[in-house]
Amino acid sequence: MKSFLNKSPHAAALALSAALVSTSALTLAPSAAFAVPPGGYADLVEAVSPAVVFIEVTTKAQDANVTLPQNMPDALRKQFEEMLPGRDGAPMPRQGLGSGFIISNDGQIVTNHHVVEGAEEVTVKLADGRSFVAIVVGSDPMTDIAVLKIEADVDLPFVKFGTSETLRVGDEVVAVGNPFGLGGTVTSGIISALSRDIHAGPFDDFIQTDAAINRGNSGGPLFNNNGDVIGVNTAIISPGGGSVGIGFAVPSDLVQMVVADLADDGLIARGWLGVNIRPMTEEVANVLGYDTPKGAVIEAVAEDSPAATAGLKKGDIILSFNDAEITELRDLTRAVATTKPDATAKIVVLRKGTEQTLDVIIGALKPKAA
Repeated sequence: MKSFLNKSPHAAALALSAALVSTSALTLAPSAAFAVPPGGYADLVEAVSPAVVFIEVTTKAQDANVTLPQNMPDALRKQFEEMLPGRDGAPMPRQGLGSGFIISNDGQIVTNHHVVEGAEEVTVKLADGRSFVAIVVGSDPMTDIAVLKIEADVDLPFVKFGTSETLRVGDEVVAVGNPFGLGGTVTSGIISALSRDIHAGPFDDFIQTDAAINRGNSGGPLFNNNGDVIGVNTAIISPGGGSVGIGFAVPSDLVQMVVADLADDGLIARGWLGVNIRPMTEEVANVLGYDTPKGAVIEAVAEDSPAATAGLKKGDIILSFNDAEITELRDLTRAVATTKPDATAKIVVLRKGTEQTLDVIIGALKPKAA
């Protein structure tokens, strides 16, 4: 999972940290709704837990960088060097932990991108003790979602996705995962807020929950009372490194889109417009007669970009993209990114006080170098 003070999953604070819980299901996903009984969530947890997995990752070796005191006696120095991993300057492989969940009986697994980023080997452990070496089918840093695959001789337990569109603040949720390596840990809470922007990227639209999420829960599922996955736990706000009741999950509707794309060929095809944008200021909004700022103001247009070809100019204010109103900058970045390359999009801009509609053929966003 990620934390918000340090990009490293081992750091505390406000960085995206590797915590979270995951759950699993039986060979057949639960079909009956699980109203929370007075006795608690035991029936729901029993149904979904078999499909929640514990993920161990070995990443590329790193230099040990251990410096012993200059004046240490030779005999003592030799003793310490023999005890230290990566002695004699040999690189040390790093280990990481996370959670995930099986979504098909043939072994397709969802987790976080940051859990498996840079992995040389990924091991998946099931609740029943079975262990499998997994391959990374595809991984998307922009949404922090990754798809793994394991091979088994029998059908595997799995859980199914529910929709995140109908979620309401106050709905009860359950998280099951492996915080700090404690497999099968269950926590519960409510949805504290929806559509949270934590400035992690263009797809910020997180579910906020007070269900306890800690390091090692990253990539695990967040369940509704029907036993459906409605989010993938991804980040926490943690000044001290542990849960303070503010966790974030990627909404299931977005996860399903990414998983379907990754499962196809391991790649994500995203659109590219070729503009730098900034928010409208309060002053400009007042001049234009808007109650609040809206739209995305173009600061620069890249040469030979789809935007340049379509005639977009510096100073244009993009008000809508394919009939979707642009209220915040993330509305535009998300709309462009989810548009297939070579598709034609209608963009409404405000130019010198007059609205104009332009047709833009969306380009392909080049993947960033690893």
